[in-house]
Formats: sequence, C-alpha cells, structure tokens
Amino acid sequence: MAALIGCAVATLAVGYLLATTYLVLRDDLIGASVARQARMQQAYEDRIAALRTQVDRITSRQLLDQQLMETKVAELLKRQTELSERQGQLGPILERLGDADKESGSETLDKKASLDLRQSTSQLASAASGPVQIAALWKTRTASVSQADEADKMFLAINKSLRTIEQDQLNKLALLAEDASETAGAISEALAAAGLKIDVDYGKSDLGGPLVVADKKQIFNTRVRELDLALRRLDDVKDRARNLPIANPAPGQPITSSFGLRRDPLLGTAALHSGMDFRAKVGTPVRATAPGTVIAAGWAGGYGRMVEIAHEGGFTTRYAHLSRIGVKVGDTIERGALLGKAGSTGRSTGPHLHYEVRRNGQAVDPLRFIKAGKQVAAFL
Repeated sequence: MAALIGCAVATLAVGYLLATTYLVLRDDLIGASVARQARMQQAYEDRIAALRTQVDRITSRQLLDQQLMETKVAELLKRQTELSERQGQLGPILERLGDADKESGSETLDKKASLDLRQSTSQLASAASGPVQIAALWKTRTASVSQADEADKMFLAINKSLRTIEQDQLNKLALLAEDASETAGAISEALAAAGLKIDVDYGKSDLGGPLVVADKKQIFNTRVRELDLALRRLDDVKDRARNLPIANPAPGQPITSSFGLRRDPLLGTAALHSGMDFRAKVGTPVRATAPGTVIAAGWAGGYGRMVEIAHEGGFTTRYAHLSRIGVKVGDTIERGALLGKAGSTGRSTGPHLHYEVRRNGQAVDPLRFIKAGKQVAAFL
C-alpha cells in the first residue's frame, strides 16, 4: 500500500515538473517567435523604405529631365517664331531682287549671294514650319544616357546648325547691300562724268553716340534695313538714269560729224554744229533715246522733217533730216520707241541722222551722254 502511494506521489511530482517545464519553455518559445517576427517586419520595412527612396530619386530625375526638356523646347519654339518673322521680312526683298533681274535682263547684283540667301531663307523657313513635338524628343532616350543628356546633344546640334544658317544669311545680306551700293555708285559716277548728277545722299549724315552692343535680332533688322536702303537707292538711280537721253538713236551707225565747231558742209566756213551726225541710209530706224513727250513733229526749216521730244530734268532731244515721221505732237513715248526713218530732208548733203541734246534750251554734246549710256547699259 505504501508502495502504491509512493508511486502516485512520484508520478504527481514528475507531472508537476513536466507541466512547469512546459510552461517555462512555452513562454520562451513565444518570446523567440515574437522577436523573430519583429526582426522580419523591421527588415521588410527597411527594404520598403529603400525602394521608396529609389523610386523617389528616379521620379525626381525624370521630373528634372522633363523640366529641362520643356525648357529646351520652349527655346526652340522661340527660335521658330523669330525665324518666321525673318521669313516675313525677307520675302518682299527676295521678290524685289527677282523683279530687278527680270526687269534689267541682266544680273546687276551678285547672283550667287542672292541664290544663297534664298536657300538659307528656305532652310530657316523649313526649320520654322512646324512646332517641336515633345513626345518625339522624349523618344531619344537610350539605355545608358538620360533623356536630358540626349536632348542636350540634339538641341546643341540644332542650335549650331541654325546659328550657321543665320550667320550665313547675315553675311549674304551684307554682301547684297554692298553690291547694290557699288552698282548704284558705278551708275552715278559714269553719269556724273558726263555732267549728269543723279545720285542722292541716301543715309549719309554725320554720325556719333555711345557704343551699345546690339543683339542678334537688332543686327538682323539692321542688315535688312541696310539692304532695303541700298536697293531703294539702286532703284532710284536706275529710274533716273533711264529717264535721261543716254541711249543711241541710231545703234550700229558710224558717227560722221561731232558736236562743236566745224567747217560748214555747204558754205565751207566755220560754224557751230549743235549736235552730231550719224551716217544712215534712207529708211534706217531712228529711236528715242529716253522716255518723254513729243513736242514737235514735222517740217522745221533746215532740220527738214524733225521730231523733238521733251524729257525730265529740262532735257530735249531733236532728230532731224528724217525721210518719214512716225509720231505726232502729244504722243508719250518710251525709250527705244521708233520715231521715224532716216533721210536727207532739209539742209543736208546726203542721207544721215542729225541728233541733238539740249538742256534748258542750251545745246550740249550728245556724245558724252551716249558714252555714259554704254557704260551703264549693263546695269539698267
């Protein structure tokens, strides 16, 4: 009996110890599990924070790239507007250059410079023909280069090309202006040598003032104004020259008697020859040497059949000894118009054309004018 009781007590003691041990170990296991879970949670949170930081950095870089891209695009759009304005300014000038070549029938200005200016203007117009597409520029990104870096390279290339075209355009404008001024000067000098001052002082005056550096737009506008001024001066000089009696009334016919003192062909005494004579067969065309209005057309004593024309600047011209007259008083004629046919009417020893130029009623030497006309013919 005592043995049974001892076994029972021992069993209870062992059970108690096992229960106590379980309870102690359970608390330790739970604590370890909680600690492990806490460590895992912290590790995940740290990783998430790192990923968020990386995402924020990438997003910030993309935003910066986009801002830089938009800034560059805005610059290009501004350049496009400026190029469109240039095209608008150069269009009328290029038309004037083309009209001048057609009107004169010769290349009075530097043709290469004019063509180059048209080409550069066409290039600028193409560059300004459409807006820059941000989406298209955005596609320039590569695996190793950021969008901003790639865009910078592209914008630098575009700007370099545009600067080259713009500078070339400025150079051509300056060259054309210089050429127009030289042409106008050559016409003026040739006519001045014949006693015909026709030029005016375009833009010539005493100058001064502080030095202020001009920007590109101001430089371009100045070059355009200079070319416009030079072309207006050239047009004015040409118009004045065309209205002067500087053409040949009988092209290709030899001169037989000059202006001034000579022996009279009928009396053999010294006499003043108020014009010049051209050998011309009967029926040779006689043409007006400048535009004007017919003020006499008919018989005029020793002149025989004669046509007299009034021109600008107080000039008149006379065409005498004609066999036939083809105009009448009051007719408005152009330079080179047919006035009649050469003959030997009036005080004449044979078929020829007597040609006079008078300035304010005073006879002057026509040969000076004809020589000047030959010098400037290529420019008119």
